[in-house]
Amino acid sequence: MHTLLLRPTLAGRLFPRAKSYKTVIACIEEPLSVSRVHFSTSPKVGAKNQVYASVRNPDQFHTYQLLSASSRTPLLTMWTASYCPTCKVVEPLIRELVESGVGEAEGGVGYCEVEYDAPDVMSAGLGMTYMISALPTLLSFDAQEAQVETKVTDARKMANRQFLEEWMRTEARRHGSRGGGGGNFLSNFFGKSK
Repeated sequence: MHTLLLRPTLAGRLFPRAKSYKTVIACIEEPLSVSRVHFSTSPKVGAKNQVYASVRNPDQFHTYQLLSASSRTPLLTMWTASYCPTCKVVEPLIRELVESGVGEAEGGVGYCEVEYDAPDVMSAGLGMTYMISALPTLLSFDAQEAQVETKVTDARKMANRQFLEEWMRTEARRHGSRGGGGGNFLSNFFGKSK
């Protein structure tokens, strides 16, 4: 049996329901069973998809990456431009799927559009950093790493609802594990070493 000596004021703060100092000592000396130890009384809440505002500068993009990484949800990005008619057709479908909850059962996702032709995005070279060579492009980030192996550039696939749902669910299953993609330009150019 272990005895813990506490000042009465500290004991009152740690054990507010105790009627007296002796009750606190009795609570401490009494062995705890695993079934009685509760760490949280709040119900578990499922992950919700998050839709962010369009990215027009690198700071905004990095903020969304950090938010996504800290919540262990992948960040789905759609790279678009004002002059891209295909982007205007595909974007509402992707947004609708994210807002309707596709991927929430698998852990949730974050989503944002990156305006490739925004002056700050262009001057920072974000498109070159992530090898965006076609518009629209879907690119997922997990734990702030671009998942280049699952990047989608085919507009016909982006217009296919069933394909998009499966892609989003696959990306949502990552939970910060970085699997199935990642790497950087050099590892993809020179080949991967296992």
